[in-house]
Amino acid sequence: MKTASLVTIALAAAGLVSQAQDWSQWGGTLDRNMYSPAKNLPDRFDPGKFKKGTEDVDLATTKNVKWVARLGTQSYGNVTVAQGKVFVGTNNDNPRDPQHQGDRGIVKVFDEKTGDFLWQLVVPKLKSGKVNDWENLGVLSSSTIEGDRVYLVTSRCEVICLDINGFANGNQGMQEEAEYVVKDTGKPPAKIGPKDADIIWVYDMMDQLGVFPHNASNSSPIIVGDLVFVCTSNGQDWTHVNIPSPLSPSYIALNKNTGEFAAEDDAGIGPKIFHGQWASPSAGKVGGKWQIFAGGGDGFLYALDSEPRKSEDSSFLRKVWWFDANPPEYRMKDGKPIKYPAAEGPSEINATPVFYKNRVYVPIGQDPEHGEGVGRLVCVDPTKSGDITGNGLIWDYKGIHRSISTVSIDPATGLLFVGDFSGFVHCLDAETGKLYWTHDMKAHMWGSTLVADGKVYVGDEDGDLVVLAVAKEKKLLSETNLNSPVYSTPVVANGVIYVASNSHLYAFHDSARAAGTPDQPAATDVKIAPAK
Repeated sequence: MKTASLVTIALAAAGLVSQAQDWSQWGGTLDRNMYSPAKNLPDRFDPGKFKKGTEDVDLATTKNVKWVARLGTQSYGNVTVAQGKVFVGTNNDNPRDPQHQGDRGIVKVFDEKTGDFLWQLVVPKLKSGKVNDWENLGVLSSSTIEGDRVYLVTSRCEVICLDINGFANGNQGMQEEAEYVVKDTGKPPAKIGPKDADIIWVYDMMDQLGVFPHNASNSSPIIVGDLVFVCTSNGQDWTHVNIPSPLSPSYIALNKNTGEFAAEDDAGIGPKIFHGQWASPSAGKVGGKWQIFAGGGDGFLYALDSEPRKSEDSSFLRKVWWFDANPPEYRMKDGKPIKYPAAEGPSEINATPVFYKNRVYVPIGQDPEHGEGVGRLVCVDPTKSGDITGNGLIWDYKGIHRSISTVSIDPATGLLFVGDFSGFVHCLDAETGKLYWTHDMKAHMWGSTLVADGKVYVGDEDGDLVVLAVAKEKKLLSETNLNSPVYSTPVVANGVIYVASNSHLYAFHDSARAAGTPDQPAATDVKIAPAK
């Protein structure tokens, strides 16, 4: 058996060798806790200045920046990193391919070391227009990578599987990419080359399930066993009253290898949808069995059995338990229902549930276009079954406003961090729900906090990237403006922090540590040698 050399062990103890760790899905792991064990991360940055007459960053003017890549003008699809490649969802306002002009959904893929552009997925707009596919949003889903396969939900309400290498290694799956990228555009088939996505399979949720996405499709997949789970984004139509497809499922499972339908939820969320559904599922083992945690467009938190159960007509993901995340006073006032989307009324769940130490954490919130309003963060016991609204609540926190953000929990301190749309970061005790402090970002927050290396990284709509200390007393470490709104969430992979503004993707790292100093070797130069 090979073991690391004594030199390597000493360097590791000194913090000069960091463990390589990809960020292969939204949240990094199936539990979706926005936490990374990475060390030696910087707490301040200078994003640099643009080269004269361009929007290209002059790296000589930056600090702690490894590379910067151009995106579109709106970038909501959070970064994932795997096998030397960086994936991010954006729009087409900075076209890479002259064949594809105008509004498109785009997934761009870059080289992890250099930031060089590798390939892209081009998703044409739905013919139905902005009622299902809002203008210029781009791809909202975060890619999930397993092996040589990439899974995401497109802006056309499809679950799609891609080859991680794009067309550079030939066509591995379906043979109709040239037609797919121009669908509904009236244009002839495109010319496909090594900079294009290689599509393995596509599952169209609108066509196959009758799903009606409200304005946008957004779900970041999870994979448990041979199944890929997503939210369908089913919702209301343009009237904001009618639900065109109330019997369509809200969550489904597909075979990850073939794209074949495997199961749908039996939660019956459809008729109760307030507006839309844009949550992503999470997963955790409870009592030795996998549960899929799902936020509903009706304001309920659900746990679904990960193993489909067949019936005469279909195959179902049985609901194990359900919890109404809206307290009674958000639903009723003076004996009358509070009409959605009133500021003091009920909300759906758009954030991703987080599974941590046999508990599930999630806030309620609404479409950001609805503005600010009352919120609630709940901590729920997933070991129970049935309707657990009355007996499943461990603690709640009503000091939060509406939120679409996912929580971050630091295992070393037990501190929980969560943002809300009003622009406040809240620090609480994950065990008890005790509030320690809040920080006003002074701008709306669309993304989530990330906890790593004793720091909290978070961005806002004004384009500020803020770094706070993981501590019971608030300490602001730095604030940096990235020149464009930050709707995404910072992530860490292999010692590098990735933050996507609307227009640029920044790869931040500790420049001194990466380059090496006279008394400290560069981390990239350290070799892991087997002991003899």
